[in-house]
Amino acid sequence: MSLQQTLLVYETMDSAYVNGHHVKELFAAYPEVEVSVQTVQGEKGSTDFVKIVIPGTKGKRNGGSAPTFGIIGRLGGIGARPSRIGIVSDADGAVAAVASALKLADMKRKGDHLRGDVIVTTHICPDAPTRPHEPVDFMDSPVDILTMNQYEVVPEMEAILSIDTTKGNRVINHKGITISPTVKEGYILRISDDLLRIMEMTTGQHPVTFPITMQDITPYGNDLYHINSILQPAVATNAPVVGLAITAQSTVPGCGTGASHEVDIAAAVKFAVETAKEVTNGTCSFYSKDEFAKIQQLYGSMKVLQTMGGTSVNA
Repeated sequence: MSLQQTLLVYETMDSAYVNGHHVKELFAAYPEVEVSVQTVQGEKGSTDFVKIVIPGTKGKRNGGSAPTFGIIGRLGGIGARPSRIGIVSDADGAVAAVASALKLADMKRKGDHLRGDVIVTTHICPDAPTRPHEPVDFMDSPVDILTMNQYEVVPEMEAILSIDTTKGNRVINHKGITISPTVKEGYILRISDDLLRIMEMTTGQHPVTFPITMQDITPYGNDLYHINSILQPAVATNAPVVGLAITAQSTVPGCGTGASHEVDIAAAVKFAVETAKEVTNGTCSFYSKDEFAKIQQLYGSMKVLQTMGGTSVNA
C-alpha cells in the first residue's frame, strides 16, 4: 500500500514554509538513498529542485546493466501564496513523485530491492505565480520550462513516467488516474500494453487513457495550446515518456485549493512503484522498438529539440 507515504508527503508539503530540505529530511532514515536539493532563482521567484536516487542491486550505480527508470513530478508550484492559502491541486504531481520514492526507499530497507536504479525528480515552491488558461487558470512557475527540464530530465533515465495533475480541461472526465500514449523523439506512439496491464492490476478497474495532440509534445513558449506540461519532458530526451495524469470528472483549476484527493494520488504512487519494478527488471516496455524503427524508416526523424527561446526544431 502507498497511502501512508502519500499522507506523510502531503502533510509535509502543505506548508507555507516547506522547501526542498524538508523533503530531503523525509529520507533521513534511508542511508542508501541519495537525495540532493538545488535552489534555482527565476524571473518570478525561486524553487528547490529535488533529486532522489534509489540504487538497484544490478543498477548502473553499482556497475550493473539493469534499466534506469525515471519518475518526474511535474508542476508549476505546490502553492500560490499569498493569493491562495494552502496546497494547490497542481501539487499532486510532486506529492506522488516523492511518495513513490519514499515507498521504494521503505521497500529497499525491508529487503525488497529493485534490480535497476530509480531516479525521482521534482521541485518545491510554496509561493508560485498563476497564469490565465482556458478553461480554468493554471499554476505558473518561478522558472521556465527549459530550466525545469534541465534539472528534472536526467540523462540516465531510460524510460520516464511524468506525473502531473491534469484536471483543468474538458477532455478527461474521469476521477482517478489515466495514462497517455508513449511519446518518443517527436512521435506519439500507441499506448503500451504493459502499462495498461499494470493499471488494470493496480486499480482493479479497466485502464483509462487520455488523448494528446502534436501541440502537447511541442515546447512551452511557442504560443500553441497545451493540455498542460505533463509531456514536456519528451522534448528534452530521447527516452520514451508516458504521462500519468491525476484527473477529475469536473474541471478544476491548477491553482485551486482543497482539490487534492489523497486516494487518487496514492493510486498514482502505486502505479508508479509497480511500473518501476517491472521497467528495472526488464519486464515492461513503454514502446515496441520494432514498430518505432519501422516508423522512422517510413517517415524519418521527427525529434523535437528544445531551445532557449521556447521554439522547436526538427532534427
